[in-house]
Amino acid sequence: MEIASMNNDEKPSNFFTKGLLWFKSLHEKIFAKIVGIAKQFKTIAKDDPRRVIHSLKVGLSLTLVSLFYYFQSLYNSFGVSTMWAIMTVVVVFEFSVGSTLGKGLNRGMATLLAGALGVGAHYLASATGKVMEPILLGLFVFLQACALTFIRFFPQVKARYDYGMLIFILTFCLVSISGFRVDEIVDMAHKRISTILMGASVCVIVSIVVCPVWAGEDLHKLVAQNMEKLGKFLEGFGDEIFKSSEDITESKVTKTSLIEYKSVLNSKNTEETLANFAKWEPGHGQFKYRHPWKQYLKIGGLIRQCACRIDALNAYINSEIKAPEEIREMIKETSMKMSIECGKALKELSKSMRKMNLPISADEHVTNAKNSAKKLNSLLKSRINNWEEINLLQVIPLATIASILTDIVICVEEIGQGVNELASLANFKTTKSSKEIINTNKVMVVEKIELSNNHVVITINEQNMKL
Repeated sequence: MEIASMNNDEKPSNFFTKGLLWFKSLHEKIFAKIVGIAKQFKTIAKDDPRRVIHSLKVGLSLTLVSLFYYFQSLYNSFGVSTMWAIMTVVVVFEFSVGSTLGKGLNRGMATLLAGALGVGAHYLASATGKVMEPILLGLFVFLQACALTFIRFFPQVKARYDYGMLIFILTFCLVSISGFRVDEIVDMAHKRISTILMGASVCVIVSIVVCPVWAGEDLHKLVAQNMEKLGKFLEGFGDEIFKSSEDITESKVTKTSLIEYKSVLNSKNTEETLANFAKWEPGHGQFKYRHPWKQYLKIGGLIRQCACRIDALNAYINSEIKAPEEIREMIKETSMKMSIECGKALKELSKSMRKMNLPISADEHVTNAKNSAKKLNSLLKSRINNWEEINLLQVIPLATIASILTDIVICVEEIGQGVNELASLANFKTTKSSKEIINTNKVMVVEKIELSNNHVVITINEQNMKL
C-alpha cells in the first residue's frame, strides 16, 4: 500500500516536470525561430539592398493612394470606388520599372477600353427591352470571354499583353453585368476607371522617380556576368586538366570558382523575362529608346551553348586520365593555350559590355585560340600513325577534350560576333585603346600605278586588317 501511494505521488510531479521542460524548450524553439527569421531578413536585404527600397516604395504608393479615402473632398468625388486605386497599387507595383510600367499600361488601357465597350453593350442591350436585355448581355459576355481567352494563347500576346487581356475580361463583365441593376452606369464606370488610372499612375511615377530599378540594366549586367563566369572557368581549366594525380587530390578544395558557370545553364527564363520588361521601359542612361534588347537574347543563347560544352568539359576535371605521357605532353601546351585564350576573350567581351565600349581587344585572343586549334589539329594528324601500338581507350579522353575545346573556340568566336553586332546597333563608345588597336591594324594597299609626264604615280589606300 505504501509503495502504491508513493508511485501515485510521483506521477503528478513527473508530469509537472515534463510540462516545465516542454515549456522551456518551446520558449527556446520560438526564440531560435525568431533569430533564424531575422538572419534570413538580413541575408535577403544584404544580397540585394534594392529589395528594401522596393518595399518602402510600395508602402509610399499605398499611403499616397489612401489619401483619396481619408480626405473628405476627394472621397465625395469618388466614393467607395477609391478602393479600386488601392487594389491597383497592390496588384500593379512590381520590382522593376519595366514590369510596373507594363502592368500599369496593360491595366489602364484594358480598363479604359473594356469600360467603354461595357457601357456600349449595356445601352445596346437595354434598347432591346427588358426581355432581350439579359439575353444580349449574356451573349456579349460569352463572346468576348471566349475570344479574348483564346487570344491569350498567342505567344506574342502571352508575353506582353496577357495581364491586359485578363483585366479586359474582368472589367467588361463588371461594367456590363452590374449595369443591369444599377441605373447610373456611366457615373459608376467613370469613377472606377478614374481611380484605377490614378492608382496605376502613382505606381509608375513612384517606380521611375524613387530609386528606379531598370530591367534592361539588369539584363545587360546578367549577360556580361555570364560571359565572365565562362571566362573564369576556361582560364582555370587549362591549369587543372593536365595536373598529376597528386596535384588533383590537393586542389579539390580550391575549385569553387570553376563551378560558377552552372548558373548560366538555367538563365534563359530570367533573360527572356528581363528582355520583355525592358521593352516597356523608356530611354534611360546609356540605354536609348528602342535599344536592341533582342540581341541580348541572341548572345545569351550563344553563351548557353558554350556553357553546355563547358559542362561536358568539366566532367574531365578530377578524373585521372590514364593516357600515355607522350600524348599528354604533346597536346598539353596547345590545349592550355586554347582554353586560356578563350577565357581571356570572354572576359574582355564581358568587360567591354559592362562599359559599353567596342570589343576590339577580344579579337586578338580569339585569333590566338583559333591558331592554337589549327596547331592542335595538325599535331594530331601528324602523330596519328604512331598510335598503332597505343590502347585507343586511353587516348579517347584526351581526344574528346581537344574536340570540345575546338567547339568552344567556335562558340567564343560566335559570341564575339554577337557582341560586335550589339555594339554596332547600340552605338558603343570607342576608347583610346580601341583607336590605337584600329590604327595599328591598318595596312597600306596599292590600288594602281600610272605613268604621267615621265613620273610614276602610285595610288595608296588605307584599309583595316582583320585580326
